[in-house]
Amino acid sequence: MTEERFLVTGALGCIGSWAVKRLIDEGVPVTTYDLPGDPYRMRLIMDDDAIGRVNFVAGDITDQARFESVVRENAITHILHLAALQVPFVRANPVLGAQVNVVGSAIVFETARKLADQIAGLAYASSIAVYGSANLYPPGPLADDAPLIPVTLYGVTKEANEGWATIYWQDNDVPSVGLRPFFVYGPGRDQGISSTPTKAMAAAAVGRPYHISFGGTDTYQHADDVARVFIDAARTMPNGAPVYNLGGSVAAMSDVVTAIERAAPESAGTITFAPESLFTPDGVEGRAIAALLGDVAWRSLDEGVQDTIAAFRAAASAERLDPDRAIN
Repeated sequence: MTEERFLVTGALGCIGSWAVKRLIDEGVPVTTYDLPGDPYRMRLIMDDDAIGRVNFVAGDITDQARFESVVRENAITHILHLAALQVPFVRANPVLGAQVNVVGSAIVFETARKLADQIAGLAYASSIAVYGSANLYPPGPLADDAPLIPVTLYGVTKEANEGWATIYWQDNDVPSVGLRPFFVYGPGRDQGISSTPTKAMAAAAVGRPYHISFGGTDTYQHADDVARVFIDAARTMPNGAPVYNLGGSVAAMSDVVTAIERAAPESAGTITFAPESLFTPDGVEGRAIAALLGDVAWRSLDEGVQDTIAAFRAAASAERLDPDRAIN
């Protein structure tokens, strides 16, 4: 089998939508696997013709028979596993969070084991949430092998998935690449506790004030760059089950606000932020993933914020942006 056929779980989310866009732009067949829903995030970044080339398949990630049949019947060669419930949703419903995040991932790995002759690449989303807060580590960006000290149930589910990957390689020779995004931003990033910087960018794009819910210093990654790394990792596929932190722009929240004001000068003074940091390290290194994929070109914070605000403005002009949904 020489033709790539990608399946993206969680494709209706932010990173998933950008991954679908990139693959469709390349002419690669893409099947999505999500609960029934509206691809409104894709409409922010894709036209109707491009969306029409996507093979949308409805399915529950916890349904093993359904998932395996979709992978088999669509001759899938590469899987990007992004489906997960985020921090607030896992906190609100821990049992469902474990079912989706852990059992769902187990089903993906088991499918890759059963269809080993068919699946050439598997990249899955872990998270920066496998780490603890900055005060638990020495100063400076964390390396990939820093101790995992999750402080949320969501982080615990992601740590469990890294363990599943390790044992599936150990026991069954199922290779995978795990990636730990930090604070992803860009069009489509409208859920989760770290989504408020993007909501501030959307607010600036349409002339509304906004208060970002946290402060501190963190690593910021544009969703399009993250999607590119997921795709490249699935294609590269080293032996084993390595997990990598992702690079990006280490910036204080004041830097984010300044970048917003540079991209939308009329927003000056209307974007504010809370002083408290979230339960995350101050930053992470991206050297190990660069060793795997070559030099990864992460756009600067200024460029990423400019691109994001421009995309929101274009979507608003085309009546493809629901400001309330993007901001609230």
